[in-house]
Amino acid sequence: MVQAHVAAKEVGLRLVVGCRLDLADFPPVLVYPMDRAAYGRLCRLLSLGKARAGKGKCHLLWEDLVAWGEGQIVVLIPDTADDACALHLRKLKDAFADRAYMALTLLRRPNDQMRLHELANLAHQARVPTVVTNDVLFHTHDRRILQDVVTCIRHNTTIDEAGFVRERHADRYLKPPQEMGRLFVRYPEAVARTMDIVERCRFSLDDLAYQYPDEVSVPSQTPQQALEALTWEAAVRTYPEGIPDEVRKSLNHELDLIGRMNYAPYFLTVNSIVRYARSQDILCQGRGSAANSAVCYVLGITAIDPARNSLLFERFVSEERGEPPDIDVDFEHARREQVIQWVYEHYGRDRAALTAVVIRYRAKGALRDVGKVMGLPEDLIRTLSGQIHGWGRKLDDDALTDSGIDLSDRRIRLTLDLARCLIGMPRHLSQHPGGFVLTHDRLDELVSIEPASMEARQIIEWDKDDIDVLKFMKVDILALGMLTCMKKGLDLLADHKGQHFTLQSIPAEDPRTYAMIRKADTIGVFQIESRAQMSMLPRLKPRVFYDLVIEVAIVRPGPIQGDMVHPYLRRREGLEREDYPTPELEAVLSKTLGIPLFQEQAMQVAMICAGSTAAEADQLRRAMATFKIPAPSRSFKDV
Repeated sequence: MVQAHVAAKEVGLRLVVGCRLDLADFPPVLVYPMDRAAYGRLCRLLSLGKARAGKGKCHLLWEDLVAWGEGQIVVLIPDTADDACALHLRKLKDAFADRAYMALTLLRRPNDQMRLHELANLAHQARVPTVVTNDVLFHTHDRRILQDVVTCIRHNTTIDEAGFVRERHADRYLKPPQEMGRLFVRYPEAVARTMDIVERCRFSLDDLAYQYPDEVSVPSQTPQQALEALTWEAAVRTYPEGIPDEVRKSLNHELDLIGRMNYAPYFLTVNSIVRYARSQDILCQGRGSAANSAVCYVLGITAIDPARNSLLFERFVSEERGEPPDIDVDFEHARREQVIQWVYEHYGRDRAALTAVVIRYRAKGALRDVGKVMGLPEDLIRTLSGQIHGWGRKLDDDALTDSGIDLSDRRIRLTLDLARCLIGMPRHLSQHPGGFVLTHDRLDELVSIEPASMEARQIIEWDKDDIDVLKFMKVDILALGMLTCMKKGLDLLADHKGQHFTLQSIPAEDPRTYAMIRKADTIGVFQIESRAQMSMLPRLKPRVFYDLVIEVAIVRPGPIQGDMVHPYLRRREGLEREDYPTPELEAVLSKTLGIPLFQEQAMQVAMICAGSTAAEADQLRRAMATFKIPAPSRSFKDV
């Protein structure tokens, strides 16, 4: 729905929000909220049905619709014109008065016109206005075959055995107004009534006013005052010999920006979650773009000291970009659920839920699912999908030809064509690993909530990118197995050697540790234990922590495909001269010997060389880092 809202705004259409409800004791109905309050009631109605039925299902009764139906336009979808239909129309009229309608829809079955005539007469007798609907499943008629394929995928059957599970006709496509007028020429008032409903439904997703929950530790303080007090107290503890001037400057800059953007409650929330975890002796550590924040460091959320590293706060929070911050915090994987349940109980289950993730088809998955539907043998599907490497955004005939399979075979050809159509389309709804949406008011009046597969968890329907569009703030509570290992190691040191360390107090730059790393003796060492990392370590010869940062960053698809690895190694060994086109670029790239390896460097290069704003540079960074289909980087072109 959020993506439809964005697309409608781009082309200048007004989206009417609504849904179809298949009630357990009443014919299906279409429900359209007329205003913001009615939309909130519809979300709560859906949440009620999902809570009853469990993950992926919804169970609602007629009495539920009546109880939550204030402000809703309700359109009955009848099947046949009989006494039961007349009874349902009377109940609809009694419950919803002038907000009750009945749908006239072509089923493309024998006596369709007689059925519409009888339905129109029943509606007239019950004084319920009729409205024409189209019952759309696909946007153009040629997508009918793809509709049959996804139906077979859903029912786990092949196209040869689907029978009446498939659509009987190709008529359920989006028709232009002229065609709808031709099909329902006998019912012009029912066609025109479509716009009456559009005019009555004034709700838009722009009306949703998201409010982050208040986080005030001292009643007399505002969230911003509370955050500033906590930050400066923590800074004094972090730097007992005095806060360095650069750090003080960074803290003032960040606090000023946080205040202007009204993000203080968000930082207080993350701080309270981290504080709770540490009160329960749960090891945790912030990561991601939050590592660019001096405020996060002094509060103990992250461990990246701004006095020792060059930070780019705009990657984390940007006034121009206007997007909410995103702080990822890792917890011991064995005890993360304890933190999640504390969040549910602390903020309330009607104000907290995990966000969803829409899993979309890539080439391999599309080919595999379509191949099964088309009845291809498993070994043939495996051979074809084996020719697709990496993320597989496309099906290339040239690459598939190498498999020796006859691609001119009609069924194989159709399989490949349909798989191409499926790439990028949603496959299923999954659960975000730990992204919490927290609200001041009821969350189930902004979006419907459903139970997760795991007991005592609940999620919202929207994808994590959708909530970014609507400016919802998300707190990421993630799990990391290595933190559990580290916690056990720290406990062993405390129990057997009397050495009490935290992540922040572990001695830095231990020479023996780096000697071990240079020998690639790193099995079980987080981030540098893969074969690719172990083969790179003796060549890069890390001696300080920043060398390890480069080591982890350089063994990635981006630097490898961009031919950055060998030039960096040659410059590190003195075999190639460092080269900087401008002094400004030298300031940005000197730490990596003139080779851009980090996303922050890509942002800074865009700002210096292309004159990009911080917001534009961040959009470029996101486009370069994403694996979405289609790739967002296509929108950036050479000037």
